[in-house]
Amino acid sequence: MKQVLTALIFIMSLTYSNAQDYDFGEISKAELQEKFHPKDSAAPAAILYRKEEIRFFYSNNEGFIQEREMHMRIKVYNKDGFDWATKKVYLYQGTNQREQITGIKGVSYNLVNGKIEKEKLKSDGKFEEDYNDYTKISSFTMPSVKEGTVIEYKYKVSSPRISIDDILFQFSVPVNKLEVTVGTPEYYVYNKQLNLRAKFVPQIEETFKNTKVPFEYRINILAINEDNIPAIREEAFSGSISNYRSKMALELTATLNNMKQLTRSYTTSWEDVSKTIYESDHFGGQLGKFSIYKEDLDKALAGIEGDFEKAFAVEKLVKSKVKWNEGYGKYTSKGVRVAYKEGEGNSADINLMMVSMLRSQGVNANPVLVSTRNNGIPLFPTREGFNYVICSVQSGDAQLLLDATEEYSTENVLPTRVLNWQGRLIENNKVSRWIPLQPKKMSVMAAMLNVSINDDFSISGKLSKQLTNYNAYFYRNRYAKITSEDHMKSLEKDKGDIEINALTFNNADDVSKPVKIGYEYELSDGIDEVGNKLYFSPLFFLATKENPFKLDEREYPVDFVIPNSDKYLVNIMLPKGYNVESLPNSEVIAFKDANVKFSYLVKQNGNFIQLKAQLDIVNPLILPSDYKDFKAFYGKIVEKQTEQIVLTKV
Repeated sequence: MKQVLTALIFIMSLTYSNAQDYDFGEISKAELQEKFHPKDSAAPAAILYRKEEIRFFYSNNEGFIQEREMHMRIKVYNKDGFDWATKKVYLYQGTNQREQITGIKGVSYNLVNGKIEKEKLKSDGKFEEDYNDYTKISSFTMPSVKEGTVIEYKYKVSSPRISIDDILFQFSVPVNKLEVTVGTPEYYVYNKQLNLRAKFVPQIEETFKNTKVPFEYRINILAINEDNIPAIREEAFSGSISNYRSKMALELTATLNNMKQLTRSYTTSWEDVSKTIYESDHFGGQLGKFSIYKEDLDKALAGIEGDFEKAFAVEKLVKSKVKWNEGYGKYTSKGVRVAYKEGEGNSADINLMMVSMLRSQGVNANPVLVSTRNNGIPLFPTREGFNYVICSVQSGDAQLLLDATEEYSTENVLPTRVLNWQGRLIENNKVSRWIPLQPKKMSVMAAMLNVSINDDFSISGKLSKQLTNYNAYFYRNRYAKITSEDHMKSLEKDKGDIEINALTFNNADDVSKPVKIGYEYELSDGIDEVGNKLYFSPLFFLATKENPFKLDEREYPVDFVIPNSDKYLVNIMLPKGYNVESLPNSEVIAFKDANVKFSYLVKQNGNFIQLKAQLDIVNPLILPSDYKDFKAFYGKIVEKQTEQIVLTKV
């Protein structure tokens, strides 16, 4: 009997395998009829098939050319999956190294009256745009995409670069079938690294084959063939999900000649990485004195003595003179001199400029290499792992970190894109070290809410709020450049059925001071009248209405990014003719040795009800192993905020 069952299973697997035809254009009705993913019913789309081939061809004129060919088949289940109908391909456009995309072919398939209808991708669905000085984007959008559509496309990218982009295995939707092949000539030696932070780690088969085209050499082959790869889905406070995605990096470590002798050794340690980057004309070569800014710098620093005070003045000068073009880079795109003259540059142009200015004044300033949050944490010593640079200033034991790309960033309040664990501070071509990037100082939001209950049981009053550090930075970024009217409309939209007037916004542009907000409000639906009783939750429109953590489990941490403290003080004037029947119980709860702590203290004080609520997030990173417990803990916080005060009519 066991042998019969085994044979049946084998036959069934063969039947299923044969039914899955991944040749381009061979779409089945079953794929089109599928209403949801059989293993992930919440998925808005699924990658039915992903085939990626990377290989090198030899050209007599250009040497080895890298080709990366992609074949994708995607099922769209609902409107949330429509984004998968657009594909963007980033193409490097260096002076002598330009990537090209060719062979773009795409078809959308829909089931109409039981028949498969096809619509091809046409030229009006293809686009090109410049992304920055060294990158352009080739994109295309598939036609006639609706719920139930299957889309399929192919393209090929040719590149003169030896470096190989990271190979992704996991996406925000499940992958039914994945085939990846990487073939590299023996003259290029790569260090293979999988992301060990990822929950899913594929099996890799390593082989080689010999070729005689156009001459005899060996090709080293990596092959991945996987089924049913789960999605890695973003949720609230996901942080840099790229750090936990299943992927593989291939770092070029050496090149050999045709005698298999070493011709060049690349980075093997972080010291080697730092040295190589520092010695570039576009990095260390930008840190000397430049006459173009000397006069402006002398004026900006007149009468200023302290190193940190000089750093603040230099940051202000650079922000006023040079606009960030939104380009990332550890190397300058224009160079300090040209960027200052033209008034625009990438992150390296701007922040290496600060280092240059400060060093010219004898300040201990150094560049810090960073991998931004969307770039992930470098898995091993690699130049490609860094894509950004900021400025460090040291005075005694104290250190300031600065980034002049954004108007509202300030000392030790950096754009969140750079808050990615640690950075590599480089003093010179011999001395470098790791420094932490995560902020240590608590960012505070303190709100005071005064509440009056009107005769019609609407409520009105005033709210005042003060925000420091990152909370002030976030608020300025969102509201400082819009009109007061738009500011009020945005707050009303965020808070629900509330009307706001008499808005004040102090210190909007002065980053050295806390942001101060105040406004008058009216809320029509904050109180429920049932019989002779009134019911309401005392935080009203300030309360967190639902638990943002929905997943049963997470493969990556909860990342609040910064240490944070939210403080609320609410004063509610009792309406005439009503007494307090019941108040929520005061309570203090803590998670994981008080890494997160919530206090909720409520009492009656004469004709007032007073509430003090405070949420302190001391350690902003909650590990995946603690996710279920934290989800339950946060649920208690939300539940506490929904508990009601009951007033009874006298």
